[in-house]
Amino acid sequence: MTVNISLGDLAYQLGCELRGDGAVVITGVAGMEQAGPTELTFLANPKYAPKVKHCRAAAILISSPLSESTPASLVSANPYHDFARALALFYQPPRPPAGIHPLASIASTARIGEGASIGPYAVIGEHVTIGRNAVLHPHVVIYEGAEIGDDFYAHSQAVVREFCRIGHRVILQNGVVIGGDGYGFAKTAEGTHFKIVQSGVTVIEDDVEIQTLTSIDRATVGETRVKRGAKIDSLVQVGHASVVGEDNIICAQTGLAGSSILGKGVLLAGQVGISGHLTIHDHAIVYAQSGIGGDVKEGAVVSGSPAFDSRDWLRAITAFPKLPDLLKTVRQLEKRLAQLEGAPASSE
Repeated sequence: MTVNISLGDLAYQLGCELRGDGAVVITGVAGMEQAGPTELTFLANPKYAPKVKHCRAAAILISSPLSESTPASLVSANPYHDFARALALFYQPPRPPAGIHPLASIASTARIGEGASIGPYAVIGEHVTIGRNAVLHPHVVIYEGAEIGDDFYAHSQAVVREFCRIGHRVILQNGVVIGGDGYGFAKTAEGTHFKIVQSGVTVIEDDVEIQTLTSIDRATVGETRVKRGAKIDSLVQVGHASVVGEDNIICAQTGLAGSSILGKGVLLAGQVGISGHLTIHDHAIVYAQSGIGGDVKEGAVVSGSPAFDSRDWLRAITAFPKLPDLLKTVRQLEKRLAQLEGAPASSE
């Protein structure tokens, strides 16, 4: 579907200040290097400002006005956010129509709210409750006793296991597993591993999105919880009895061992590993490929494995490639000192 919006109307809908010709028609949005003469782009990071003079876009979302010789400007307090809002005006992913496909399998005791779209081969178990306007694409499976709120959206192959609870406006991308068994085994006297029944549940609060092939394990006892507004990337493992805090950002290939507790507003970059039974406090930032073996203080920024203050880590990582030369210099100095003192040099 083609959408055309005048720049003036777009500025009004976004609540931005217009600098330029409001009659210009915008047909879409694109990145700065790809945007054409009828498209909107954005500048959120000042370090990319030099690229503006080469930009072919009709208009640009920016935090301060541009000169008259550059594209028209939509002045925004948060250009990246408003770019995302503009994108939603021009593109809406297709939504299947309401209705239950005849090839879906729905237990007689399940309760499904009005406006639902249930695709072929979706399976909904006994005593499941799903709120209004749910979308379940083909091959979604909801186990017995699950409770799900309004505006639930589950892509193909997503699974919600038995008795788990999901809030409103939750999105599960393809292959997400909510409430799979936690990794719990007790070693026997014979050295074998006895499976510990995972009797707890997983709870997903409102406005959470979980992306492809991510697993949020159920607890051994009690619950694993993902709090309101958290956004979890693809290929993430959240271990049993962990807590993911409000508005957390967890990037791809991150793993949380059991009983990891994340405070509010925590950011974990890609491939972070957390050893479990520890707390990362509010608003902490953990850089990519860091290994967390202990608690992280509120507001801390850490890097490395084992992780420590990122400023110290940057100095350390800068020095690391120089260590062989430094070691060579130390050995030469030791040799010279030993010669001056008339003693044999160190062999180390």
